[in-house]
Amino acid sequence: MGRDDSRPRSAEKKDGNDEKKEKERSRSRSDKRSRSRSRSASRPKKSEDHGVDTLKITDDDAAFILGKGGKTKEKIARVADAEIELFERDLILEIRGTKVQRRRAKKYCEGVMAQRTGPVSVTNDYDDGDLTMLQVPQEAVGFVTGRAGNFLRSIEDQWNTLMFFCEVDKGRGRDKAFEKLAIFGTIRGRRGAELLVLSAVETKVPGYFAKIKDEVLDRDLHKDDSGTWSTDTMQFQDDELSYALGKQGGTRKKIERSSGAVVQYVGQTALFSGSKAERRRAKEYMKWLFMQLEGPVWVEGWEDRDDITVLDIPSDCIGYVTGSRRAALGGMEEEWGTLMFFMTKPGSGGGKGDKRGKDGFGEQLAILGPERGRRGAELKVMSSVEEKAPGQFTRGVREKFTDTKGFGTDRLIFKDDELSYALGKQGSTRKKLALASGCIIQYVGHVCFLAGHLPERRRAKEFLDWLLQQRRGQVTVNNIENRDDVTEVHVPDNCKGWVTGNRGSELRRMEQSTGTYMFMALDKRGEERLLIFSVDAGSRSSETGRAAAERLVNDMVQDKLRGDDRRSDSRSPRRGRSDSRKRSRTPARRRSPTPRRRSPSRRRSPSRRRSDSRRR
Repeated sequence: MGRDDSRPRSAEKKDGNDEKKEKERSRSRSDKRSRSRSRSASRPKKSEDHGVDTLKITDDDAAFILGKGGKTKEKIARVADAEIELFERDLILEIRGTKVQRRRAKKYCEGVMAQRTGPVSVTNDYDDGDLTMLQVPQEAVGFVTGRAGNFLRSIEDQWNTLMFFCEVDKGRGRDKAFEKLAIFGTIRGRRGAELLVLSAVETKVPGYFAKIKDEVLDRDLHKDDSGTWSTDTMQFQDDELSYALGKQGGTRKKIERSSGAVVQYVGQTALFSGSKAERRRAKEYMKWLFMQLEGPVWVEGWEDRDDITVLDIPSDCIGYVTGSRRAALGGMEEEWGTLMFFMTKPGSGGGKGDKRGKDGFGEQLAILGPERGRRGAELKVMSSVEEKAPGQFTRGVREKFTDTKGFGTDRLIFKDDELSYALGKQGSTRKKLALASGCIIQYVGHVCFLAGHLPERRRAKEFLDWLLQQRRGQVTVNNIENRDDVTEVHVPDNCKGWVTGNRGSELRRMEQSTGTYMFMALDKRGEERLLIFSVDAGSRSSETGRAAAERLVNDMVQDKLRGDDRRSDSRSPRRGRSDSRKRSRTPARRRSPTPRRRSPSRRRSPSRRRSDSRRR
């Protein structure tokens, strides 16, 4: 990751001219190393206090900051919302962002480096509105940390936080009864991590949460953007807790994702943290969850709610949509972060066994959650129903394309031969286009639904057009310099077959592992190059995105070139023959022939022996 830069660096902020020169030099160096380049037309405008700070570190600190595969550096950058670059050759840490972002990133880096020599000392000026301090009983510290810190790291990854045990005041010494756990991040991330730690502590030290309950509930009160942040509680009985938790916590997670609130169970207490609207939704969803144990549920006034979508399901398709032991419905809930259940209006008869006429629907399916998740789940259900009852949702449907800037849905109708090609094996082509475009793409019969914001829908439509053009021949893509979702890679002619693989198998493998859409295309001059499309730009250490796909392509090109060099060296007349080739010219030692025995199956039959004797 180091770069060749012999200029002396100052630990102070660079002015605009120095930063501009450095960008030009780094750009020229990157062009020499690789012929690939990423096109970005419009970048977000930087704030007035955007700048660059540098920090001189030691070799040991550099290894600690970088982490395994660069993951620690990436985590610090995500939590601080800053750009961090480590120049290993000069041992310089470069931090880019606003004043607050740079301050937080520097603070996090210093905290990570301090862990190398012992406990981190946290002073009063550490809190920039991004810190939660939690007392953890000494007997639960090892349990919370996990083996080699794995449990703490998993919490960090889940809630996008940075966590470590620390000393608050060196002069007072460490309290033997408790350890202080520092949690850095957003208000939502800190609360999610804090409640998850408390849930683990409560299993190890029952009753501890009751002692600090008031302190936890009052923390960060009204400090979110809406000014309504708070925490509500609900008490469970033993049999209720297991139902509200679900298999491997699945029920709790889907209520959390669909409501937008932080939902966690500490002992027998359910805690709902978030804005007023998020907490209200979480408690309503929990109420409807338990109502299903008693009978059919009906959401009164659902037409006036903005968090619910209701879909009429034909009676003969209810079991197909639900799946065995609710497996199909549960899978859609997990995929789209929604809460889904069938509801029946009181007094209407209804019920899953009620068939109201041949063409009547059996029940209404309620889909609760954010708009994007609801639409994705709704289209998935429509696709399933269409397989069972063709024409249910597509009869009379026409193509539709709108210029709605907000969230909307466009429609595209496929021909018979186009559908299977655009779907791919087990839906792999559809999934990769959806992931790369950032748009919801679902096929309901022969109708392709594109759901998302205007740029997402347009991008998905372009991807589908290029995909279908590949069936007829070479694709030409111009004006990529005006796009911010593509990386262009020039592949040497003798490496193109190696990179694409047999019938594009290598490209498909790289697409699947990086979440991108890749194909060879011509430019306006008729020159062929590889285009990597994705809304995720990726980073140097990420495993997904355009940067990851570009690394895989460059690695394949280098492997091919090295292999060609080795073969050309072995054929070169200037080099002497290798020992193995010299030995090959010496006559091989002959073995004495051994008599071959015939297997019983190949022994001559009596008739053949008689004919042979007559010949003799």
